[in-house]
Amino acid sequence: MGELISANNLRGLVAELIATFTFVFVGVGAVGAALALVTPIDGAGLIVIALGHGLGIFLGIVVIGRITGAHLNPAITIAMIVAGNTGLIRGFSYIVGQLAGAVLAIFTLDQYVWGLDGLGVQSLGVGVATVDGFVLEVILTFFLVFTVFATTVDKRGSAAWAPLAIGMVIFVDHLIAVQVTGASMNPARSFGPALIHGAWDVHWLYWAGPIVGGLLAAIAYVVIFGTKEDQYKLGTINIRSD
Repeated sequence: MGELISANNLRGLVAELIATFTFVFVGVGAVGAALALVTPIDGAGLIVIALGHGLGIFLGIVVIGRITGAHLNPAITIAMIVAGNTGLIRGFSYIVGQLAGAVLAIFTLDQYVWGLDGLGVQSLGVGVATVDGFVLEVILTFFLVFTVFATTVDKRGSAAWAPLAIGMVIFVDHLIAVQVTGASMNPARSFGPALIHGAWDVHWLYWAGPIVGGLLAAIAYVVIFGTKEDQYKLGTINIRSD
């Protein structure tokens, strides 16, 4: 408990909360802007949504990358824990911050900006089978987490390019999947709107798909491209610290 409420841990929690708030506020705010332009969303609206999420994650990473590594996503944090790069207690704190940031962002948008019923809620497109949505979320998150490991975890990577690279993955993944699954890749991004609007249909998919995709990406990167030190840490859960 002392570790959980330590100043360093709480600092990380707050940093993840602020950065995730930024990402979700900008991304879902862009959804509201797209809906204000035209309903149903057309090609231009889709680009607005994809840009909003891509720029939102870019800003979040630039702002707090030096503090926590800028996870902004429980699927990334869980992958980092399994890869031995983040401690279990520290990771739990990050996830609490991420979920709180997403909820606060959606609450703010709902109360003070757009006030659109169900804004930001993610669901399967018409005719999309649950298994298809699950597989797509696994694939999309695999791309995202693989990029995170290649640019921010691997010391041989180009960390300076990480915000742009990750933002571009988010942008492209949204172009592909907004009309299929809502392009979550992030349980916190899905949890905020679900809680505020009380929309829990197939919500489990938006946890299971990203977490499975993130774990597969972490394992694949470390096993195939990681250093011996990285491979040694894989699966070694550090309880107390990073």
